[in-house]
This record gives sequence, structure tokens and C-alpha cells, in this order.
Amino acid sequence: MTAGRSADQAIWLRPEHAAVGRPAQRSRAEITAAAVAVADAEGLDAVSMRRVAAELGTGAASLYRYIGSREDLLDLMADAVGQEYSFAPPSGDWRADVVAIGEQSRAIMRHHPWLAPLVTTRPVLGPNGLRLLEHFLDVLAPHPAGVATKLEAFAMVSGITALSVLHELAGGSALQQRNVAYLQTAVAGGGHPRLAQLLAHAAPEPAGPEDRYGDILTRLLAGLLGPVPPAG
Repeated sequence: MTAGRSADQAIWLRPEHAAVGRPAQRSRAEITAAAVAVADAEGLDAVSMRRVAAELGTGAASLYRYIGSREDLLDLMADAVGQEYSFAPPSGDWRADVVAIGEQSRAIMRHHPWLAPLVTTRPVLGPNGLRLLEHFLDVLAPHPAGVATKLEAFAMVSGITALSVLHELAGGSALQQRNVAYLQTAVAGGGHPRLAQLLAHAAPEPAGPEDRYGDILTRLLAGLLGPVPPAG
């Protein structure tokens, strides 16, 4: 509905607002901020063009002069929260720096609980995403891996971080402990010898994914980019 809109063109490549009609009274940044506030308070399902327009004191039709669809709005929202990253210069330890990026991503996703499911179902690369990718590649600049491998690592860090946050939001350690309690009861009958062996060697209180995130990510990076150095 927006002038110059094309279904195969990213929202950031389109004009900020329609070229015809009244002069612009809003901005995409203002609209996006209102949508993020709604999602933070009530979840992603509450975000609609009508609801965001109401938050801004206008009609839904007026928003279409700036944004072509709800999907465009979701893309803007996902990228906008990327402003919350704060990047330090590379330390020289690429593995530690990548884990630090992941930890920041995890914190942002926890701060905006709607973001993790959106990242997994509608990945998008906007201006702030490009800033994140540039920093990621800067951290890995001394690494001999090819560009394709580094891009795969970037995608995998994003994906494993989103899945970790989704698990945390679904119950995290408490959910895992309930599952372990069920497994202990189920294997007591002797029908699952492999599971029984696994549980026999498990820690009494297994750490949840939120506690093991850094270790999991480090091992993932070892498989993608190189071995983990020996302890000590």
C-alpha cells in the first residue's frame, strides 16, 4: 500500500513514507518504538497496525504511508532492538569475544521476550543487524576460516541463542528438573537401559541451559571454527 513498495525489497530500501498525500507527520522509528512497547508489555500477538496506530493516536490507514504491512513492522522491530548492543574492540581472543556477543544477544532477547521466537521464524538483516555482523566478522578477522564458514557461525550463534532463551522462557531449569524426575520414574522399571545409564552418571542437580549457555556455545564454535584449547 505504500508508494514504491515491492514484496521482494527490504523495508529499509523503500522510501521512508509515501511520496503522495499529506506531508509526513510520523517516522518509521516512532512507529517501531510504539510497536516494541506494545510487544514488550503484551506479547507479539498484540502487535497490529490498528493497535500501534491507536497507541500513536492515529488511524491504521495512516501507518500504511510508512510501512507496507505488519510483516514490515516485525522486521523493523527485530532490527530496532539491535541498537541495544554495545561493542568493545576485539580482545584478540575470538572465542571469548564471540561468546560475549552471544551473551549480549541472550540478554536482549530476555529483555524482549517476543524477540527469540521472531528470530527463529522470521530472521531479518537490517541496519543494526549489519552492524552486529560487521562486529562479528571483525572479531573473527584473524581467523583463517573462509567467509562462508564465518557466516555459518554467525547464523548458528543467533539460532542457538534464540533456542536457549526460548527454553528459559518456557521454564528453564525448573522444566528440566521436572523432565529428569519423570525420566527417573520411567526408567525405574528397567525398560530404558541407556537412559538409566545416563541418569546414573548425571549430576544430582543438572544445570539448566541458561547456566550452560557459554559452554554449549564454546563447544559449538569448536566444531565450526576450531578446537577448544585444553583447560589450563
